[in-house]
Amino acid sequence: MDRKENKGAGSEAQIQEQNKRRNHRIKKARKAEAERKKNRQPSVRPEQKSEKKKQKRTAFNVVSGTVLIVAVCVFVFALYQLVMMLIPYYSGGREYDDIKDIAVTADEDGSGFSVDFDALLKENRDTVAWIRFDEPAIISYPVVKSADNVEYLTKTFSANDNKLGAIFMDMRNTSDFSDRNTIIYGHHLNVGGEMFSQLLEYESESFCKEHPDFYIYTPDGKVRTYTVFSAGVVKDTAENYTMEFASDEEYEAYLQTCRESSNYEVDVELNAQSKIVTLSTCTNVRDDERFIVQGVLTAED
Repeated sequence: MDRKENKGAGSEAQIQEQNKRRNHRIKKARKAEAERKKNRQPSVRPEQKSEKKKQKRTAFNVVSGTVLIVAVCVFVFALYQLVMMLIPYYSGGREYDDIKDIAVTADEDGSGFSVDFDALLKENRDTVAWIRFDEPAIISYPVVKSADNVEYLTKTFSANDNKLGAIFMDMRNTSDFSDRNTIIYGHHLNVGGEMFSQLLEYESESFCKEHPDFYIYTPDGKVRTYTVFSAGVVKDTAENYTMEFASDEEYEAYLQTCRESSNYEVDVELNAQSKIVTLSTCTNVRDDERFIVQGVLTAED
């Protein structure tokens, strides 16, 4: 009897162990299934995938199209701004070329240069002279004079509104170049090199030595040769712009000041009887600075 009871008890323990193991396996399986469900991606039908791809492509096309349109608009606007900036230089340059065709006669090498002042005065009664350099040869323009020093800053010789303006004499000077210091103004342009832009070549001493002279032609038929004796940057209120002198001594002191303001020394005679021309343009660096070239009259024909 005891043996049977022991046998029954052992069988019951085995059953319990088996149930325990089975329950453990079931729990483990359920846990694994739960993990699989958690990590499983939702199933997407093929047509849904295709629709999503289409949506992505559409969104990309809209963005890239918008960027392209903006880029084209920016380019067109920049091109418009550039054209509007260049048109005055082109039209002004053509205008002065036409004036030269009407009024100037010269051989191919530049010799035999003459000016038809009747044609110039017919075009503009403010004409007082013509200025010319051997080099820079582009400086070859009519000179005008008005009742102020503002009008020809933005008006060409032919009275057109243009940023090139005109080459003009100071309103305070007499028109026949009889003053001790005659001042002539012209623009320094960032594009094209017209007007007095290339006056800055005279920053170089070697350039001055190669091309020391410039010429003033006047309606009375005279040709005046001026030899450069000073070139450099000065303030717009510099003493170089002085036009009236109380005495010969004051004028000679002024001439010495002009020499000292130059980038280099030039061996040319200056005295109380000298008549000079001061050519003035902007530096385009500082608003209160000017680049000036000063020449003394050395010949008159």
